[in-house]
Amino acid sequence: MSGTDPFSPSGTYRTTDASGTTAGGHRAEDNRSLGEIVGAIAGDLTTLVRAELDLAKTELKREATHAGKGAGLLGGAGVTGLLALVFVSLALMFLLDNWMPIGLAALIVAAIWGIVAAVLAARGKKELKQPMPPLEATQRTLKEDVQWAKAQKGS
Repeated sequence: MSGTDPFSPSGTYRTTDASGTTAGGHRAEDNRSLGEIVGAIAGDLTTLVRAELDLAKTELKREATHAGKGAGLLGGAGVTGLLALVFVSLALMFLLDNWMPIGLAALIVAAIWGIVAAVLAARGKKELKQPMPPLEATQRTLKEDVQWAKAQKGS
């Protein structure tokens, strides 16, 4: 026995078994009320939204894990770079020790790093004092949105 399912999105024929039930689980001669149909649709929509949220959570977890690994590796690179800088500074200090006392060599290396720190601090301060550039693309799209809303209101 075959029939049409009026609630099928494509309106195609579905095969029914001996009890009159379609492959989707609905009776071929479905006499549900409008309230039952709306309730079923609401339940299906709720299930769909929950499934989408679960999928989004899973994807966000994966992305966060990936980003966390990258951040951890960058942190490790920063620590390793700092250690390399310390040892290069020590090597320079011991190299200068060949021509002067070790205390003076250490003072010279410290002064070099003090100058580097002062230059970086001055440049950073200068960058912070400069005004932030306007968000041109955002301002343009907001103006377009306002124009669109005015056009919708007028029509």
